[in-house]
Amino acid sequence: MKNWWKIVTVLLLVFTVVAGFLSEVPRLAILNETIRNLYFHVPMWFGMILILLVSVVYSVKYLRQPTIKNDIIAHEAAKVGILFGVLGIVTGMEWARFTWGEYWSNDPKQNGAAIGLLIYFAYLVLRSSFAEQQQRARISAVYNIFAFAALIPLLFILPRLTDSLHPGNGGNPGFNAYDLDSRLRLVFYPAVLGWTLLGIWIVNIKSRLEILRQRLYEIA
Repeated sequence: MKNWWKIVTVLLLVFTVVAGFLSEVPRLAILNETIRNLYFHVPMWFGMILILLVSVVYSVKYLRQPTIKNDIIAHEAAKVGILFGVLGIVTGMEWARFTWGEYWSNDPKQNGAAIGLLIYFAYLVLRSSFAEQQQRARISAVYNIFAFAALIPLLFILPRLTDSLHPGNGGNPGFNAYDLDSRLRLVFYPAVLGWTLLGIWIVNIKSRLEILRQRLYEIA
């Protein structure tokens, strides 16, 4: 059964959505019902990081073995990672409106995420500025590696060194230190796996379609 993981992905996402809205959650000051966003906002960021890591791996593979397939997978994974990043920022802004009083509070992690996404948007612009395939792929691969290397400090290091409203940063305890109880974990961990598998599924489909398009172009 080759596509078992696709069935697992669908089941995990259905479970995330249903349980995310219907399951019982702890009653916490300020957060209240918005704690349910933990099943969407945070897993999307986890998914983004892992999918962008896949993109970097294939960029490295392209530099070592310059094939069109490696370039296509790196590119498509980067685009899906960016999509997850945008969704993560949007859901985070909505969460911030209820818990911090405004959509954008110049929190270091919010700013770092925005800068990181701008770096990756520049990656897309960079690719579109080269007409020759090998030159585009080679330069994009190098840029992609440095983009990921810049994203990690922006999201996970700098916010911990400054005052941040995000849990686990700037001296604030993380969720698992005081309120991520068994009810939240029961949905949170499957949500992380489900969103990540969904992203990989999308990358797989988009990459296969682009590879087919390239082959048809070569035949024509």
